[in-house]
Amino acid sequence: MKSIVVIPTYNEIENISKIILAVLAKKDNFHILVVDDQSPDGTAKVVKELMKTNDRVFIEERKEKSGLGTAYIHGFKWAIKKNYDYIFEMDADFSHSPDDLPRLLHNCIQSEVDLCVGSRYVPGGKIIDWPKSRYWLSYYASLYVRFVLGIKIKDTTAGFKCYSRKVLEKIDLDNIWFVGYAFQIEMKYSAIKLGFNVKEIPIHFKDRELGQSKMNIGIFKEAFIGVLKLRTKKFEK
Repeated sequence: MKSIVVIPTYNEIENISKIILAVLAKKDNFHILVVDDQSPDGTAKVVKELMKTNDRVFIEERKEKSGLGTAYIHGFKWAIKKNYDYIFEMDADFSHSPDDLPRLLHNCIQSEVDLCVGSRYVPGGKIIDWPKSRYWLSYYASLYVRFVLGIKIKDTTAGFKCYSRKVLEKIDLDNIWFVGYAFQIEMKYSAIKLGFNVKEIPIHFKDRELGQSKMNIGIFKEAFIGVLKLRTKKFEK
């Protein structure tokens, strides 16, 4: 059984070596694929140095910055081609704790879960160091998505996930519409509509300490409008 953590990066030089070493330290022998979008700060160079001393670290360098969703899809296709059994999404900035990786994996293996989501909004979940305005925006955005799409997932925009390989093989990755927060919604919705077993487990989500957030108003607009499009068009017969 092989597991790989896909970490998209753009200007994460302050975090990337620390997050890689923290993931490698876990007992489950996780591999890591960094998908870097030509970070001008030298993120890719740091990864390549780490690759010299560890054969569980890999990098794919894209030609330009073209969105979180497309970076993950690039990583998913690479991981499928390399025959990984479990494929993770994870941020580089420690908002997702490497300590939770084994819990996500365990639920997929032991509980026969096809997609395990690290959730901020199930009992036991928590958000640390967010301003109240951002917390409530995220919380009510998830309520809106649940209402429009008719799904039970509480943290619809969560980006910390473990996929069983068969989920990503079944989803048409070439037909994913969105690149920002709506990408996370679309992937969960697609898995549910295809009949896969999706489970949320609680995590403590911590706001980044180093580097700059990639969040902007365009990402929220894509998510708001995107869910309406998903509801009305994505799975039409």
